[in-house]
Amino acid sequence: MVVPQLDRRPARARRLLGAMILIAAGCATGKAAPDAGTGSDGTLETGGSTGAGGVTGSGGAFASGGGSGTGGLGGTGGVAAGGKGGGAGGGASGTGGGTGTGGAPLVPAPVWGWTGVVGTGQSLAVGGHGNAPAMTIGATTQPFHNLKLSLGSVTVPPWNASAGGLSMVALVEPLRPITAAYPSPYPANIYGESVHTALGDELTSLALAAGKSDFVSAQTEVGEAGQPIAVISKGAPDTGTTGRAYAASLFEVQAIARLAKAQGKSYGVGAVLLNHGESDAGSTTYEADMVTLWTNYNQDLPPLTGQTFTIPLLLSQQHSNPMDGGSTSSATQAQWKIGVDHPGDIICTGPKYQYAYVSDYTHLINKDYERLGEKDAQVFYQRVVLGDAWQPLQPTGASRNGRVITVTFNVPVPPLAWDTVLPAPHQASNTAWAQGKGFEVLGGTTPITISGVALAGNTAQITVATDLPSSGVTVGYAFTADGAPRPNGTVRWGLLHDSDPFVGYLTGLPGQNYAVAFQMNVP
Repeated sequence: MVVPQLDRRPARARRLLGAMILIAAGCATGKAAPDAGTGSDGTLETGGSTGAGGVTGSGGAFASGGGSGTGGLGGTGGVAAGGKGGGAGGGASGTGGGTGTGGAPLVPAPVWGWTGVVGTGQSLAVGGHGNAPAMTIGATTQPFHNLKLSLGSVTVPPWNASAGGLSMVALVEPLRPITAAYPSPYPANIYGESVHTALGDELTSLALAAGKSDFVSAQTEVGEAGQPIAVISKGAPDTGTTGRAYAASLFEVQAIARLAKAQGKSYGVGAVLLNHGESDAGSTTYEADMVTLWTNYNQDLPPLTGQTFTIPLLLSQQHSNPMDGGSTSSATQAQWKIGVDHPGDIICTGPKYQYAYVSDYTHLINKDYERLGEKDAQVFYQRVVLGDAWQPLQPTGASRNGRVITVTFNVPVPPLAWDTVLPAPHQASNTAWAQGKGFEVLGGTTPITISGVALAGNTAQITVATDLPSSGVTVGYAFTADGAPRPNGTVRWGLLHDSDPFVGYLTGLPGQNYAVAFQMNVP
C-alpha cells in the first residue's frame, strides 16, 4: 500500500535527527558544507579513520553445520523511499549503536560533491542474461545529476587516468556499449542493464525525500561475467579476456578523482558493491576471499581519493548454483555469515530469490535488476549516508521445545509476513518440507517433516511431525535446491519477508526485506 507523502514526514524528521546525533556522537569533527573539502584533492572528511584493529565479534560461533549465535548486533530499521509519484516510505531508522572496523562507532560518510559506488562481480553485476533473448533497456534517461565515467576515444588498457579524452557524463543504461563476446573484460564487460542507474536514482530520491538539496553519485562497474572471485581480485593476471576488474576499478576511481578536482568537487568512494558468488558456489574459502577483496580495496582506493572513511562492502546472496536438486551452496551461507562476522564493514543486503529471473534461472529480467539496485540504494543510504547499523532480515538464534523449533530474527521493519504471490517451495521435491514455506529441518542428513510454521513477533515457530533427535538438528531456509526452479525464478526460495513499505523510485514496485538463505544448528 502506498503511504501518502505527508504521512512520511515525521519519520524523515526522526531519521534526520538520528543522523545528526550520530555525527555529533562519533569520532568526526562534524560535516561541513558540500564541496568544502580540506584534502589534497578537495575531499572533505569527518575526522580520523576508524581503528585498524579486529572487527567486533558477533557473540556466537558458527558450528560446522552453519549454526550461529549472533548476539550484540547493532540496531536496524528501514529507510524511507522517495518513490516516484509519492512512493511509500520506510520505517524508522535503526536503533542501537553498531560498530565497524576496530570496534569504533559507525559514522556517516563525509558529504562529498560526488559519492562513488564501485561495482564488481560476475554476470549479475554487468546486466547479464545468459542466452536469454535481449530485452528492452530501461533507465535510459537521467532525471537527476548522477554520473559515470566516459572513456570517449581513449583505449584502455593501458591504465592512463590522466588521458585527455576521459570525461563525466550522465548516468544512464547501458553503462557502456553492450558486448556479445564471452568472456570479455573491461571496458567491453557490459551485457545489458546493470543495477547502477536505478541505484543512483534511488539514492538521490532518498536524499531529496529527507530534505537534502541533492545527492550526486558517480557509478563504476568493472565486473566480469562468469568469473570466480580470484579473477576479479587484486593480483589477477590480465589474460586479454579476463582479469582486469580490480585494475579497472582503481583506474576509474583515479580518473574520477582527477575530474572531480578539476570541477571543484570533492569525491570519495562510499561503498563497493559485489554481485557475485555463482562461480564460487562450492568454495570453502569464499568468506575469507571476500574479506581479502574488501581489505585490498580499503588499502588501495583511499589514497586515490584522499578519504579516510572506511569503505563498506555491500553484497547480496546468490541462489542459482548449483542447480542439482537437493544441493546447497556454501557461498550463499558465506554471503550471509560475512555480514554477521563483520558488522558495519561488510553488509549482506539480502537475498535475490524474490526477483523475476529469465529462462536460465540464473539472471534477472531488466526490471528486477532495477529493483535490486533500489534495494542496494536503500541499504547504502542507511549505512553510508546515515551511518546507521543496518542488518538484513536474518536469524539471530534458534531453540527448541519438544517438536517446535523457534528461529528468532532481526526484523528491519516489523511485523514478519508471508509472501502470498510466490508459489510455495518444496512441493514437487524435498516434500518433507512442503509445509515449511521455505524452512527446512534436518536430523543429520535426514529430512524431518515439517507440519507447519507460525509467525509470532520476531520469531518463526516450526512444528515438526516427529520427535527431534537429541543432537545433530539443523534448521535452514531457502537453502536446499528443489528439483525444478519456480516459474520465472530460481531453484532456492522462501516466502518470509518483513513489512518495509519501501517503494522504488524508478520501478514504483515494493521492496520488502526478504529473509536471507541460511542453515544453522539447533542446540
